[in-house]
Amino acid sequence: MMVKIKSIAIVEDDEKIRKYFAEQIRLLIDVKDLTEFENAEDALKALSVSAPEIALFDLQLPGMSGIECIKKLKLLHPRLQVMVLTVYDNADTIFEALKAGANSYILKHTTPEKLAEAIKELHEGGSPISSQIARKVIEAFQVKSTANEHFKNLTRREQEVLELLARGFRYKEIADKACLSLDTVRTHIRNIYEKLQVNTRVDALKKTGLI
Repeated sequence: MMVKIKSIAIVEDDEKIRKYFAEQIRLLIDVKDLTEFENAEDALKALSVSAPEIALFDLQLPGMSGIECIKKLKLLHPRLQVMVLTVYDNADTIFEALKAGANSYILKHTTPEKLAEAIKELHEGGSPISSQIARKVIEAFQVKSTANEHFKNLTRREQEVLELLARGFRYKEIADKACLSLDTVRTHIRNIYEKLQVNTRVDALKKTGLI
């Protein structure tokens, strides 16, 4: 049976992607009111007055970020169910979105059928997340359970880079996974070494308790 939802909002700056999601949602979900927004500012203005049951948010938007908009809307409408729909799967972004009030975190390459199932689950009170995201969250908690004070004194982004180093990824792979430039990864690693007063990856991992 097709799920019935009174109102859904989609906040996505890429018109092609936004129209695609809107089309698939209409095909797979019985939704009475489906609104679309190309930026966070317009979404905040409209949804502050009248919140939908569910809001789907991209994070990388022009102007105000999706995370900032989610934070503001959840303060106004705590019961609003927010699904992040993004390509970003790095731990730092995931935790920032969840901290802002997101109830669900789904990657954009999810099939329309799986997306519809996730929206239904969210509507019924669940907190669906992509399996890839669930693994990231679990890995982050597992690493932090063994890490020491040296690790905890690093910034969240430095922790993420060091975690990826601990898993054996090369600088270029870390850049891809964390959505950073190669130069930025190198800068983070230099800063990590300086803070820990070490000169090698192995020494950094040993000092922080990651190996």
